[in-house]
Amino acid sequence: MKAVPLIACLAMFSGAAPPEPIRVHESDGFVQIETDKLQARINSRGYVSGIAAGSFLDKQTGARDLGSGLHVMDFLLAPGWREDGYERDSKLHGNLPRHYVEGPQLCTRAKELKPEVIRGDGVVAIRLRFTYTEPGQGYKAGSKWEQLLVFQPGVRYVLSSERITCANDVPSLTYRIDMPGHIKHHGDDTFAQVYLSYFDRPIPAKDFASDFPPDGRFFYRRGEAGKVPRRMIRAYQVKLDRRPGPWLAGITLDPSAVAEAWCHQRGYLCLIEELHGGPVRAGETIGAAYAVGWFHDIPAMERLADQYHGVRTIRVDDGKLTLK
Repeated sequence: MKAVPLIACLAMFSGAAPPEPIRVHESDGFVQIETDKLQARINSRGYVSGIAAGSFLDKQTGARDLGSGLHVMDFLLAPGWREDGYERDSKLHGNLPRHYVEGPQLCTRAKELKPEVIRGDGVVAIRLRFTYTEPGQGYKAGSKWEQLLVFQPGVRYVLSSERITCANDVPSLTYRIDMPGHIKHHGDDTFAQVYLSYFDRPIPAKDFASDFPPDGRFFYRRGEAGKVPRRMIRAYQVKLDRRPGPWLAGITLDPSAVAEAWCHQRGYLCLIEELHGGPVRAGETIGAAYAVGWFHDIPAMERLADQYHGVRTIRVDDGKLTLK
């Protein structure tokens, strides 16, 4: 278990004013969260799960996310083709055979979730839940998904996690998320470059001028015997007034949780992670944890990744935030 910094106490001892309280506005169709550093919206209807598109505001710079949402959840999958409607167009999914274990695609077809607001000791968390209803061939429905998004004062990032309690025995199960999220753009109009911690250099926006499949370029697959990079950071640098601005990063806190990761162009820049990639038994719970937020530079992302390295579970119990 890792202790969480008490930012308000540190501010008191340093003589600085403590951060403003976290404000929560519950409305018809969404919950809006506002800290001294961030503003974000979590949809309860429409395109759901994660942080809603365009709502993740960095108060320090005025930057916002560029895609369809952050830490968005899709479906449960297994290797190999089946005649089950999973799209085989190589431009969309490459030569990466998959079939459905359970659906629907949560973000686009769940339609409605009920955000639960959890107020803790200096934090506010939003919990979302969904039970899968559409089994793939040879499977049953009923896997339970739960997502937690944790907001804290004084920081420009959100801690998040998901837990999936599986309804099936599967020899190799993956689940798919957007991490941090996609990038809508026309050439280099909205972002300057992409950073992938497992690649040898930042990638300029011009390298995404034309479409290519997920396994065509910048593709990651977990190595043999679980060999993984020291950090799993995927980030893009937004443009403000046509100039490079802050970075929006998605950090998977335990790099070994990621089985495969895509960074490809398909009309927009698609940033997908597939997680777990191993056997599960019915009743088993799997999941991972992340930090999603704004950063001045790559070393700042690396410091946060190192601070929380290895974390798989985020909880708020009895008002206390714990990381394991």
